Amino acid sequence: MNEDTVKGNWKQVSGKIKQKWGKLTDDDLMKAEGDKDYLLGKLQEHYGLAKDKAEQFLKDIGH
Repeated sequence: MNEDTVKGNWKQVSGKIKQKWGKLTDDDLMKAEGDKDYLLGKLQEHYGLAKDKAEQFLKDIGH
């Protein structure tokens, strides 16, 4: 998978994340690109989600 494909996939995934989790900022998503743990932490911080729930959401949207 080349870099353009990865970037394109991230744009789709981040769009789905923003639709569901509007409290996450563009800055949060930019910093989270390629860093699943950071994204999980932000979901937990903003929404009080358990780690397993946040992980399941990411799995469901293909990340």
